Amino acid sequence: MSCCVSGAEFPNAVALRALNDEIMLASRTVEEGVRQTDLSVPAIHCGACIQKIEKALAKLPGVEQARVNLSTKRVSIRWHAATTPPPFIEALNEIGYGAHLYDTASDGKDKTQTELVRALAVAGFAASNIMLLSVSVWSGAEPATRDLFHWLSALIAFPALAYSGRIFFRSAWQALRHGQTNMDVPISIGVLLAFGLSLYETIHHGQHAYFDASITLLFFLLIGRTLDHVMRERARTAVRGLANLAARGALVAKPDGTQDYLPVEKIETGMTILLAAGERVPVDALVLKGRSELDCSLVSGESLPQPAEEGTTLQAGTLNLTGPLTIVAKAAAKDSFLAEMVRMMEAAESGRSVYRRIADRASRLYAPVVHLTALLTFIGWMSIEGDLHRALTIAIAVLIITCPCALGLAVPMVQIVAARRLFEQGIMVKDGGALERLAEIDTVVFDKTGTLTIGEPKLASHSGSGEMLALAAAIAAHSRHPYSRALTAAGKVTAGQFEIASVSEHAGAGLEAEIGGSRYRLGRPEWAAPGAMRNETDAARVMLACDGHLLASFDFDDELRPDTAAAISALKADGLALEVLSGDRAAPVEALAAQLGLPHVAHVSPGGKTAHVAAIAAAGHRALMVGDGLNDAPALIAAHVSMAPASAADINRNAADLVFLRESLLAVPQAIEVARRARALVRQNLTLAIGYNLIAVPLAVMGGVTPLVAAIAMSGSSLIVVGNALRLGRIRAPKRGEPRPVTGVSALRDFPEEFAEATR
Repeated sequence: MSCCVSGAEFPNAVALRALNDEIMLASRTVEEGVRQTDLSVPAIHCGACIQKIEKALAKLPGVEQARVNLSTKRVSIRWHAATTPPPFIEALNEIGYGAHLYDTASDGKDKTQTELVRALAVAGFAASNIMLLSVSVWSGAEPATRDLFHWLSALIAFPALAYSGRIFFRSAWQALRHGQTNMDVPISIGVLLAFGLSLYETIHHGQHAYFDASITLLFFLLIGRTLDHVMRERARTAVRGLANLAARGALVAKPDGTQDYLPVEKIETGMTILLAAGERVPVDALVLKGRSELDCSLVSGESLPQPAEEGTTLQAGTLNLTGPLTIVAKAAAKDSFLAEMVRMMEAAESGRSVYRRIADRASRLYAPVVHLTALLTFIGWMSIEGDLHRALTIAIAVLIITCPCALGLAVPMVQIVAARRLFEQGIMVKDGGALERLAEIDTVVFDKTGTLTIGEPKLASHSGSGEMLALAAAIAAHSRHPYSRALTAAGKVTAGQFEIASVSEHAGAGLEAEIGGSRYRLGRPEWAAPGAMRNETDAARVMLACDGHLLASFDFDDELRPDTAAAISALKADGLALEVLSGDRAAPVEALAAQLGLPHVAHVSPGGKTAHVAAIAAAGHRALMVGDGLNDAPALIAAHVSMAPASAADINRNAADLVFLRESLLAVPQAIEVARRARALVRQNLTLAIGYNLIAVPLAVMGGVTPLVAAIAMSGSSLIVVGNALRLGRIRAPKRGEPRPVTGVSALRDFPEEFAEATR
């Protein structure tokens, strides 16, 4: 639901009651006596915003908890239902954050990014033209020519300042209007004062004007702001993408015998649903009639098709593979498995939002320190010389030279370069903060199906001759069942080798073929050769029988991803704790863990995965979760950082912080190494930025720096930071035959050619 009331004053009681009614309609009950309301707050952009909003909302009577999600710019507020809705929106307006009820039907367009890119383009165009005019002035132009170029620069700078600078002016004004400060306040003051002093000098035919300084400041600052925003916005579509897995509706059989297609939200408990092969289960249900097989890999992690027959319980989101089913709804859509997954993911996202990025932590005290330094400089020079113009010029130089361009670029530039380097290795990074978190991990948690393994069955072994395998493959070629595809791929059948008169597929059972007057069955043991079953393990096999007599049996398993053993060895050698977390059957998980030397195995439900990851965090560890199934999505968000393969479900690719595009599992140690190198460069950049200020600020305070020199020094510090970040992109490729370490994540630091080739 969207709300038309936002960021405005409420003129009368009628408007306030209307707003309360909308809040009540949009909120939901989360537990007895407690409701939750979700607000969208577009102005959230840093850790300081999170602190201010959560602190302001916590003071409201009736509010039990307020949590901010930085990536989705969403605020979730829990309040006591016995009261009228607390004045959430008014409280946020008072601290400078316009808010409205969260709209799940948003079109997904990123208006902020569009605004930033346009502002950056205008500032870049204006800065380049003003610089061209300034070159002539610096070269010693005649006074008349100098004045003309100053006026031309002013005409270019003014509209650029108004258009591009509004990004910072708006934020600074909101903070000052509510008695607060932020990083945009010194930026705005410095830029405006530099422009104002330049205009004063131009009017009075002064030798120096600093229009180029003010616009160049904006240009560099907008580069950092835009890069940072782009990296943050890649992590905003996780919960929204879950809707793609839900059925839009279902064919409902009415008591009078008629059938009607209903949207999923109108399906009620007790309704009878006709589910065709190839359709997803719309709501949690129970099978009344029919027999089929289900793809439950997105729900339970089980890689093999699961049988469904009368009495089988189905979860929303599972895929019906082979035969039609008549089912009865056991829960409404809002109470089904998929809805529960959405709630778990939202809760996990809110938990991750408490993480404070390096740049947010570094900038917390920056604004007040800069303000105080510039103010004391102005007061000091006024006291010493009493010259308003000189005191103001020096104070402006201090503001410009301390302008946080280098600090603003220190983190996003490294993250952009690291993201590019990872992309070259087939790894996509959606959130710059994920690189910071990835560098901090001490534990790696793997899902089994589709992560350590490919997620598709392959023929592991078979009894009988090669001719029997070829016969089974010839029959299997008439089906798209996963086992049939695996048999077809494994068997070598020549044209005309078998004359198959007819083939029919029996849903949930197998294939029946007529060859040379005999009846062959390929499928589930109890159907193909009932008398040949010896134990329960046979139930996991596919059998080939002729007229009821067993000819051959076929066992399947899940193929490991390429380089899985090498990746596990590298991670273990680096001292990282490794775990397998799976909802698959215990036997194949234990066997795989033993094969790879993974010491810790946990068998859990989807909700249990999230709880297990949370328990790791509660124990003081920071975990990387690597998974691909729908049941992994909440755990991916709850983990300190997460990765998913490109073959994962859409929702998992949206939920994960990193996605590896190639099949090789070496992407995991590669990403960790790049993240650690990026962290080192970020720290170097912050040190360079701080060191620059420690040297430049005293010079500016003592009056040894003009605003123009300050702008050049500031730009120079930004270029140094950018150059240092680009070092990450110059990782030397080792030559063939060159000795290198072969153990641990450190072995991957130069991306050896064999690893690069393995992921091509």
